[in-house]
Amino acid sequence: MKPANPGILTINGGSSSIKFALFEADGPLRRILEGGIERIGLPEATLRVKGVNQADNFSQPVTAQDHTAAVGVLMDWIEERLGHDALTAVGHRVVHGGPKYSKPQRITAEMIEGLRRLSSFDPQHMPEEIRLIEAFYRRFPELPQVACFDTAFHHDLPRVAQLLPIPRRYEAQGVRRYGFHGLSYAFLMGELARLAGTDAAQGRVILAHLGNGASLAAVRNGKPVDTSMSFTPTAGVPMSTRSGDLDPGLFWYLARTEKMSARQFNEMVNSQSGLLGVSETSSDMRDLLDRETQDVRAAEAVALFCYQIKKWIGSFAAALGGVDTLVFAGGIGENAPIVRTRICDGLGFLGIELEEKPNLANEGVISAKTGRVSVRVIPTDEEWMIASMVCRVLGLTVEREHEDE
Repeated sequence: MKPANPGILTINGGSSSIKFALFEADGPLRRILEGGIERIGLPEATLRVKGVNQADNFSQPVTAQDHTAAVGVLMDWIEERLGHDALTAVGHRVVHGGPKYSKPQRITAEMIEGLRRLSSFDPQHMPEEIRLIEAFYRRFPELPQVACFDTAFHHDLPRVAQLLPIPRRYEAQGVRRYGFHGLSYAFLMGELARLAGTDAAQGRVILAHLGNGASLAAVRNGKPVDTSMSFTPTAGVPMSTRSGDLDPGLFWYLARTEKMSARQFNEMVNSQSGLLGVSETSSDMRDLLDRETQDVRAAEAVALFCYQIKKWIGSFAAALGGVDTLVFAGGIGENAPIVRTRICDGLGFLGIELEEKPNLANEGVISAKTGRVSVRVIPTDEEWMIASMVCRVLGLTVEREHEDE
């Protein structure tokens, strides 16, 4: 489907995938299509597209030995299916903004060099994200591109929440707590204000983005107070394949006993740990919930996930001086009632109580009327957030298209 008006393309590059979405930018931001190129680097790489109309949906195998080849496939498809003039701008999710980049900005040659210098902060994502930006410049040299930083939401954390308890000299190199999932959190705060009102968004809010990557954020007066991820997205709660927080002495132990290298340790804590590591069978919460009554490893993986998130909610309530609103988002947060129940079980002393039927139905408000805390399920939309940021950078009007509540 070709948009009636020139559109904004959002690009979200992962370690083995590229997710994208196309929005019409004239009037309310309207999603025209979305999709992705998955399993990049493997023989069975696939281009998948889902449009507004069923006829626009398709999936086909592609040759994509790396991200540069994959984005070439995507740009070929855009030109062939949508036309050379289909795009007004491209917005990129950039995982790490470091200490310098605190808001979305139009990408320049100078910024690309700055992002190269940040690559050591996140070697798993940043180099590929830079290659995606450069590929679009080569194909569409006049097309504006905007970088939207996943760390920006947390940029002005209180000083005490930024500090790492290591020698101070590393802070001069930019080593501090940054936090991630910022695009999701910015969207959720906007939705909370729209759905519950400004007073709710200005209250004491805990946001739980629970998906393959999982983190929490504490927000007061609309400003971030703390977050579970740290210098890298590996920190915080256990995730699908990431460990979350660990005893730093573990690396020294494994280096001595198993001759484990820094590269091997990094691979372990990012790709072999979390739900996958504890269960030994799957990184997918749905699989583990299906198996937990027959497989103690699956049950323990789920229990650890819920327990650690419960602890973070308690610690953030302490940092905020209480909690007024708890928001669940992300694939697990939005679609796993039993996980929400187990996380909230025992938090009645904070005023957190769930109502069974709304929770089982994944309704927008799932808290009991007797509870002091409003507990909500809000579907997140990082792609819409990227598109809206692009509009603001380019001076376009931003309106949210949404269904009536």
